[in-house]
Amino acid sequence: MVSELTVTELVSILARLSRQGAITRENLRRIHDAVVGRLDDGTYQRVEMTRDTHRRAEQVLLQLTQIPLRAADALHLALALSARAPSLASFDTRLATAARAVGLATYPR
Repeated sequence: MVSELTVTELVSILARLSRQGAITRENLRRIHDAVVGRLDDGTYQRVEMTRDTHRRAEQVLLQLTQIPLRAADALHLALALSARAPSLASFDTRLATAARAVGLATYPR
């Protein structure tokens, strides 16, 4: 399951890597097009952000006050919870910690 928020954050990371010279602009565009193409053709299930998603994210923030979550991280968790996802993939330690705190398995560990 992938949200538009995830795609935007992915592009932000890829653009930073491109600025740093770690990937070419051509590869940045290729990865972006591949992800969006898979969303559009149904390979990845799209999860939509709604008003309820925002309310759920706010509840996550209120529940996990000991974990310094950013709004986007709480939205990712809310999307996963709303979609009844069993797990969340993240290389972000804070987000992974929060995901486990709300009962999601995480990978990579």
